[in-house]
Amino acid sequence: MGELTAVAYLADDAMGPEDPYYEVLRDAASRAREADLWVAVDGNGALLGTVTWCPPGSSYRELAGADESEFRTLAVAPAGRGQGVGGALVCHCIQLATEAGSSSVVISTAPWMSTAHRLYRRFGFLPAPERDWSPRPDVRLLALVRPLR
Repeated sequence: MGELTAVAYLADDAMGPEDPYYEVLRDAASRAREADLWVAVDGNGALLGTVTWCPPGSSYRELAGADESEFRTLAVAPAGRGQGVGGALVCHCIQLATEAGSSSVVISTAPWMSTAHRLYRRFGFLPAPERDWSPRPDVRLLALVRPLR
């Protein structure tokens, strides 16, 4: 799952393997310990995509308030793109948030993730510029919110 996530980000020319975030993306074991990893597979069991669900108390939560849900590192393998994999994973996260009674789902996304932005808009995520942030000086992340009630 870690390698799929890193490869998906590299495929979008978002970063190179020298970027410090590359190793974070590859570290699925840490995400599995501190959050919940969900996967999408094809009929033969091949891994097509993954997303990290960040429940309350997870060290991977970045934006979510007490009554909100959050996911991150949505990644679809290049071979799985255009098949609805990303949408299925986002839909699953919205369902998890609804079942948890959350008021909204919040996520961070980079400005260059235009394909992901289209996907998120389709699922009702709206910009929340007052919550935009920077995890380090050279990186700006946009906040998106999907109201649930």
